[in-house]
Amino acid sequence: MTNKVTYGLSGVHFAPITETNGTYTYDTPVPIPGGVSLTINPVGERSEFFADNIAYHIEETNNGYDGELNVAAIPDVFKTDVLGETLTDGVMYEKAGQKGKKFALLFQFEGDKTGKRHVLYSCTAARPTVGSTTKTTTTEVQTTTLTFSARPRPSDNMVKANTTADVSPTVYDTWFTEVHEPTPVV
Repeated sequence: MTNKVTYGLSGVHFAPITETNGTYTYDTPVPIPGGVSLTINPVGERSEFFADNIAYHIEETNNGYDGELNVAAIPDVFKTDVLGETLTDGVMYEKAGQKGKKFALLFQFEGDKTGKRHVLYSCTAARPTVGSTTKTTTTEVQTTTLTFSARPRPSDNMVKANTTADVSPTVYDTWFTEVHEPTPVV
């Protein structure tokens, strides 16, 4: 069954990447609870070549996406496994020059029939903005926004994948237990 509408964000996960000779190996996906919103914007150029008084050839480049993930709070495991912070004796340390790690981002957009599951294969994240506001007569929950980039995977230029109405139950049910890889074409 195909969705007519999309609403809601759930099932946000990340899977750190280990890169060996240009090949990615993904760790088991880890939940990022409290997903509020996610927006990804395409990155790329459009080139038009004009001849015979028309746009004779149009070329689009796909350089992935830039995005923002808004969550209730960034989990400490994301800070250590992806952002490169260190945790010692219950204290989180951020150091100038620390190196982050690439990760896959998995998530689900709800629909009127079923959830559509997505994976972005090669992401890097910027340090999130930190802030809060004073409590007044009402309590307003503060969220954290994580800015990230999703780029083509070097080994095969894969950027993202998502489920459709025809997805097998096995693929759908295991989406958040391991990063889905394309089936090789024989």
